[in-house]
Amino acid sequence: MINRLFPNGPLIRWLDLTPQFLLRSAVVLSVILLSTYLGSRVSTNYLIAIIGGIAILILIRLPQLGLVGVIAGLVIPFSISTGSQTPFNTTLLIIPALLAIWLAEMIRQRKFQLVPSPTTLPMLALVVSVTISLVAGNLPWNLFATTAPVPAQIGGWAVFVFSVGVYLLVANLINDQRWLKVFTVLFLIIASFYMIGRFGIFPFTALSAMMTEMRSDGSIYWVWIVALATGQLLFNRKLNPLVQMMLVLLVTLTFYNGFFRARDWASGWLPPLIALGVIVWLRAWRVGLLLAILGLVAFLIINPGLIDGLLSSTVNEESYSLMTRDVARQILVEQVFPLSPIIGLGPSNYYYYTPLYSILGWYVRFNSHNNYVDILVQTGLVGLACFFWTVGAIGLLAWRLRNRFVGDFAQGYIYACLGGLTASLVSAWLGDWLLPFVYNIGLNGFRASVLAWFFLGGLVALDHLSTSKTGTMAQPLK
Repeated sequence: MINRLFPNGPLIRWLDLTPQFLLRSAVVLSVILLSTYLGSRVSTNYLIAIIGGIAILILIRLPQLGLVGVIAGLVIPFSISTGSQTPFNTTLLIIPALLAIWLAEMIRQRKFQLVPSPTTLPMLALVVSVTISLVAGNLPWNLFATTAPVPAQIGGWAVFVFSVGVYLLVANLINDQRWLKVFTVLFLIIASFYMIGRFGIFPFTALSAMMTEMRSDGSIYWVWIVALATGQLLFNRKLNPLVQMMLVLLVTLTFYNGFFRARDWASGWLPPLIALGVIVWLRAWRVGLLLAILGLVAFLIINPGLIDGLLSSTVNEESYSLMTRDVARQILVEQVFPLSPIIGLGPSNYYYYTPLYSILGWYVRFNSHNNYVDILVQTGLVGLACFFWTVGAIGLLAWRLRNRFVGDFAQGYIYACLGGLTASLVSAWLGDWLLPFVYNIGLNGFRASVLAWFFLGGLVALDHLSTSKTGTMAQPLK
């Protein structure tokens, strides 16, 4: 009937009842209804939901931008309360969203495949082990103890799983070396503004203060500033002189802020110094040895009372703190850990077991201040073994890749990962978290700790990019 009245007219062509027509009609109608609804109910939550929806659409098209958001999360002061001490910040929201999009895309393509890597199996084993510990965490390992609230347990589990997740995302989503350059440059720009801000220079002071309040500037953050900058300085022969000067200045500012302005916080300068030493040693071991000797001499000159302080029996505030940490680790290893030595007490739970044990005469909740003890008590021997298997596989991969590239960004990146991994493991021993504990630095500390897993994931991407489809060696990437 309509066709008879309006033969071949534009209205008829537009009203053709095709799937495209139905989709256009649904979109238009939805926009009208949504506008009417939101117009009478103005709320920031609705605006966030709309922005989030748009962001998801963008990430479906270009998920690499989400990885840029992980770096940008260092300076985004947004979080969602969970009703406990474990709010979910931007970084903890972006990573599961990216994982869901990645998984959905694999389902759509009916192609479940990860980039081949010797690090994948230990990574997945670590996820399985911490998940088993989570499920078994509410078993009565001690009838007189309670367990952590469920949000805290899930938060502790998420630290492990999302650390592995961001590693796998970078490893599998990066198919162009330029993305690694974007991540590195963005991170070093943020670091430069932060270090300048610590000198009280406007407007960067507000940025530095905000990052400190958000706990974005943990030890791992400082480690990777020095590692990435030093790796490029010593191995990337394609840098222009201006960039080289800026990187030298950034490393200098980092050590000046860490050693001269915050010396009491050893995690701010000792692990970065180890990262620097490892990279220099790998570049020229004789120079590395000389610098190590000169550094030790300079340190003793600047701190002439260091040795006397170490040998002194006088109990001061710092020695008391060290003593309590040693006692805490001893209690956790000798008395709490044996309750469930194979799979651990579950994420975050041991914190609620500690009041049953006296620490220097006090029955209070405490944590280990040592990431390895934390992993051991939370996930047991199985979890700790999977962790060391993981970092060992990553280290071996970086070592195997170190000479596959020559004099370019990629070689500097790989050596940065060797230094950064070593220093991050030292930082974990000092209790400045590679896998944050919910009841210490909290999930806010994940903003900094995730950097190690993020940049280490780039090793797999470089490994994949540097080999041909048949597995034979390709020419070094330019």
